[in-house]
Amino acid sequence: MAVRATVSRFPMDTDAREASGLLWGVTVTPFAAADENNRAPSYGSGGDLLPRCENCWAYFNTYCELEQWSWACSLCGNLNGLSSDAIERYSSPQSCAEMMSSFVDLELPTQESAEEAAMLACPVYVAAVDLSSSEEFLELTKSALLAALEALAPGSLFGLATFSHKLGLYDVQGPIPVVKNVFIPPDAEGTLPIELEDVMPLLQFLAPVDTCKDRIASALETLRPTTSWERTTAAGQGLDGVLIGGRGFGMAMEALCNYLASEYGNTFALARVFAFLSGPPDYGAGQLDTRRYGEQYASKGEDADRALLPAQTPFYKDLAAVAVQAGVCVDIFAVTNEYTDLASLKFLSIESGGSLFLYTSTEDSTLPQDMYRMLSRPYAFGCVLRLRTSTEFKPGNSYGHFFPDPQYENVQHVICCDSYATYAYDFVFENNIGFSRTKSDVPTIQIAFQYSVVVPPQELSNSGGVSTNRTKHSLQRRLRIRTLQFGVAQNIHELYDSCDPEVVLSLLVHKVILASLEEGVREGRILLQEWLVILTAQYNDAYKLIQYSNGSSLRSQIDVALSQCPQLQPLPRLIFALLRNPLLRFHEEGVHPDYRIYLQCLFSMLEPSSLHRAVYPVLTSYATPDKQAYPRHSLSRAALITSGSPIFFLDAFTILVVFYSSTADPTIPFPPPHDCLLRTTINKLKQDRCITPKLIFIRGGQDDASIFENFLIEEQDVDGSGLTSVMGFVSFLEDITQKVLDFVK
Repeated sequence: MAVRATVSRFPMDTDAREASGLLWGVTVTPFAAADENNRAPSYGSGGDLLPRCENCWAYFNTYCELEQWSWACSLCGNLNGLSSDAIERYSSPQSCAEMMSSFVDLELPTQESAEEAAMLACPVYVAAVDLSSSEEFLELTKSALLAALEALAPGSLFGLATFSHKLGLYDVQGPIPVVKNVFIPPDAEGTLPIELEDVMPLLQFLAPVDTCKDRIASALETLRPTTSWERTTAAGQGLDGVLIGGRGFGMAMEALCNYLASEYGNTFALARVFAFLSGPPDYGAGQLDTRRYGEQYASKGEDADRALLPAQTPFYKDLAAVAVQAGVCVDIFAVTNEYTDLASLKFLSIESGGSLFLYTSTEDSTLPQDMYRMLSRPYAFGCVLRLRTSTEFKPGNSYGHFFPDPQYENVQHVICCDSYATYAYDFVFENNIGFSRTKSDVPTIQIAFQYSVVVPPQELSNSGGVSTNRTKHSLQRRLRIRTLQFGVAQNIHELYDSCDPEVVLSLLVHKVILASLEEGVREGRILLQEWLVILTAQYNDAYKLIQYSNGSSLRSQIDVALSQCPQLQPLPRLIFALLRNPLLRFHEEGVHPDYRIYLQCLFSMLEPSSLHRAVYPVLTSYATPDKQAYPRHSLSRAALITSGSPIFFLDAFTILVVFYSSTADPTIPFPPPHDCLLRTTINKLKQDRCITPKLIFIRGGQDDASIFENFLIEEQDVDGSGLTSVMGFVSFLEDITQKVLDFVK
């Protein structure tokens, strides 16, 4: 569980926080195997025996004062009695994880018997493949599913379904694959004429991967796109023979969720559905009207960025709730360059605990690698996340792909969570008093994360010493707790010096995503610039840099680069880069609304260091493929020219670019050899990433270098009007300077 705070020394009170202009909060990556300093938790059992405070319900931890018969809560100070069992247990502290570390992971007892737990733990996966598609799309999907089959743990169950104007269920447990189809009614209010359980019993549809892998692969080879004739006949001919409808995605997903629900709690504790989509749902229940993308918003005086961000129907948000009740998590893989309205579809994935992936082309898609990577890493499910604080402050807003508990405040439910998924909280003071100036009250936060994991089969030795192979998975419920204490900044300089700009960026991204969803992209941009203006003004005031002459401040004195505080210096560049990012660029600049939605979903689950790279890529130079020249350059052409290095490596999180300058020595091998330092660096980055970055090699002067040059944003105008007479980042800082002057007046 990695936890990072915007400031490692908390503000003294509300006045100190407001005077700084900084955000106050934390990011939490609950299922990360280690903390932010790469320390693993202390593992143990007896999570149900851990003492809890009678006042605030916080868990006992190493910061609590322990006496012979009682303990004082480190969050609220309440004195609690100890049971005789706890007294005995804590008399030998080396045997208890919670006495050894403030970061523990404890097993909880389960209600089920061993047989029931094994049955519940069976991993279930269903692929739903769009047949209203092209041959290229299906070839890519087949490759992805073959990769998935290799990544699935032994004992998993797998089902193959297809959808178009009909829903197909495959039985791969016989000698040859058999598909049974149900026609989907074309109207938006329609329902399937027959229950899927009556078409094929669920346990006939879900095949054991161990024994049926080859037959699943054979079934995948039979997938063919539905012909335009079939779709036209089913959906009805449009005017002048134009095809209408044929992709009944919504109805198919609803039917599959209801189908799987019958075995939820019997066969499985979580079923994952992989939905492969090649275009917008345009048939049956859940169909979307994509004509809104082609409308001329400018002529109507409407903001296109605002009009295209909200969902046009609650169908998929409601369907996500159905999926959650059925124990189903949906991952959507959209492979399309046409408008698919991910603004409406995203709820089905993110609110059921899944992910949303977008690939604009089948040619260079990383879909198979992403599938393998996603299924190879551990995940937790049925998670409950709770953040508690000491009495002086409390959580304000919470951000991330979870849903709040309907009954309890500050409790979030996460359906499915991998080791990368990150959530954020900001803090507010409970009152005007703030933290005391004495050392006795220390700002404390405690994060409790209760979750289930499937423990894979393993060899067990029986009493006779003979090794027996256990083929069944087992279900384990665990409780992970992290308690942290922070210092208090005695003045504004201490507060600034303790700032972590990457975590500030994370909270800002969450806030501007919310603002753009509610008010439009323009409002999101205004919010961001206003925040930087206020921070710059407060910083200059704190360092007493604003000089007044005849009642007006002197422009030349304003330090817009925040140069006296190294911790704050990256922020103006990060804000500039975020304003240049497609997340916040305008519709008229050619930013596809689906790509914007994809970025919103991706950015709102990234941990701070990854988000930093996605917003302001890391540019490194190499003297040779085996020797690094400079670890970091600004994203400008000037930096390239002045460095004089022949090789540049750019890490933009989703894309990795190796660029050989046109003046590079022709004897330097291109592309870099597989055993060189640069390749080793690239492979390590790819391995540690939640998605597969696209790797591109460019030879300056010979290849099209526009992909690389587009990342050199510092000479680009912040409003996207291309190169300006006054270069981008410089002109942006001048604009902020003027706004600061207006603000302080």
